[in-house]
Amino acid sequence: MNHLYERMKNGSAKQRRAYEAIERLGILSQYRSFQPVVCGTVPIGVYVVNSDLDIIMEAYHLPLLEHSLINDYGRMAGFQLQRKMIRERKVVKVNFSYGNFMFEVFAQPQPVPEQNAYLHMIIEEELLRTIPGLREEILVWRRKGMKTEAAFCHVLGISGDPYRGLLEYGKRLKVIE
Repeated sequence: MNHLYERMKNGSAKQRRAYEAIERLGILSQYRSFQPVVCGTVPIGVYVVNSDLDIIMEAYHLPLLEHSLINDYGRMAGFQLQRKMIRERKVVKVNFSYGNFMFEVFAQPQPVPEQNAYLHMIIEEELLRTIPGLREEILVWRRKGMKTEAAFCHVLGISGDPYRGLLEYGKRLKVIE
């Protein structure tokens, strides 16, 4: 499930630095029981200067995870913890800075392979792999400040909510079920 993360080890300079920061932090091994996966723009190579490192997790007892995250990262620069409801699910989001990167840890009571961040990344990676020149077009819009999903939908002509639109597009192409 983390093949894109492993690929970062030999990727661009930023991907290699990100991989090293994640390894030094030890979050993937320390939080192994929460099935952590590095997601977002850095693993698939459509990051911009201020892109953060996204780590998503599966957690059914959010207060326990919150307590651990506060203990482990609460003293990090920029530490913030938010509790939210997203699509009728309680989620926890933690942000902090480490190793010249902003980290965002996102956890919800849902298996990682079913979480939207993971599904979006899988769809985006497949599109980047199969459509020549797409990466460059996406990066143009990302550098103009567009969010990743919105940039993909804009370039591919997908209208409406970009988060839902990208999922539907991925289903139509049979990239996801």
